[in-house]
Amino acid sequence: MSSKTTNRLEVPEAKEALDRFKMEVADELGVPLSHGYNGNLTSYQNGSVGGYMVKKMIEAQEKQMSDR
Repeated sequence: MSSKTTNRLEVPEAKEALDRFKMEVADELGVPLSHGYNGNLTSYQNGSVGGYMVKKMIEAQEKQMSDR
């Protein structure tokens, strides 16, 4: 049995919200992210955006769970 990985969203409607969130985070970090190709950026810059997005999502989930 093969384990093929796909990069598809479980909720396709969330793509636009995630894209907006990514651009907001990039702006906060001062990373010149643009829509489309970003091969001119370093892996550190791209990774910092993704890492900070995860950090903010975890913080939001922890806050939501503590408010219950």
